[in-house]
Amino acid sequence: MRGARRLARDRILLCYDSVVPPPVRKAVFPAAGLGTRFLPATKAQPKEMLPLVDKPIIQYGVEEAVASGADNIILVTGRGKNAIEDHFDVSVELESFLEARGKREQLAEIRKISNMINFAYVRQGEPLGLGHAVLVARELVGNEPFAVILADDVIDANPPAIKQLMNVFHQLEGPVLAVERVPRADISSYGVIAIEPGAHLGDGIYQVRDLVEKPPKEEAPSDLAIIGRYVLTPDIFPALAATKSDRTGEIQLTNGLRELLKSRPIYACEVKGVRHDTGNKLGFLKAVVYFALRRPDIADRFLEYLTSLDLHASALKR
Repeated sequence: MRGARRLARDRILLCYDSVVPPPVRKAVFPAAGLGTRFLPATKAQPKEMLPLVDKPIIQYGVEEAVASGADNIILVTGRGKNAIEDHFDVSVELESFLEARGKREQLAEIRKISNMINFAYVRQGEPLGLGHAVLVARELVGNEPFAVILADDVIDANPPAIKQLMNVFHQLEGPVLAVERVPRADISSYGVIAIEPGAHLGDGIYQVRDLVEKPPKEEAPSDLAIIGRYVLTPDIFPALAATKSDRTGEIQLTNGLRELLKSRPIYACEVKGVRHDTGNKLGFLKAVVYFALRRPDIADRFLEYLTSLDLHASALKR
């Protein structure tokens, strides 16, 4: 039996090491955070379920993964996250109610959610950092490349953001990180890359020389910040297992990637699209307005309402 398992594993690794890398079929969604920035709204519901117009934040990311060709979603959850699992599950009672009332359009929308893709769930236990969240998905990912999508970053892009990374992955056959240029004043909130000089890989595509987690702005190696999209290879798992916790007790994915960089090239891709960081209140509110204005059924009336407001700060303080 052990010999058969070893042979199967070696065949998988042989496939992975072939000239053409296998397709990215799995997408990992770390969703075990406590959402403290949105208290009290997140006291009894996950922040990933806060709605942007009429869809929860995490559904935008799942739809992006589906549109990019992933057919398996791995949700890394924690205590109090049952609403996420329920959202993507079949709701017999709700479907029966909508069908009995003849609400066919809403019924189709609900069924599309539950029929969207294959879902698997794994508990993180404690929120011990993004690197740890990826590491606990190891058994479900197996020996194949996979995507990581942070639902807080909602990106409107065509092709989808993670698909852009997949394209670079198949071109360069190595892990790819999404990056975005951010103002120096904000750089210390991100992981930041240093790029390999003289490596011309294409428009907005770079070879990574180093990665630094949340550097002081005066020490940041560039203005290219890592944002919430990754295409990774399975050798990230032993690298994460070898990564020490930082001073907060967390395992950072950036530090795991830095460990992996010792043994293989890693690349970065500037994603073309509009990103909203819904993990903070201002970014969330901007995203609500942005996606509302992209909805044909409400855009005109909503814009009319916005333009009718006296939005001067002095007026709002009255």
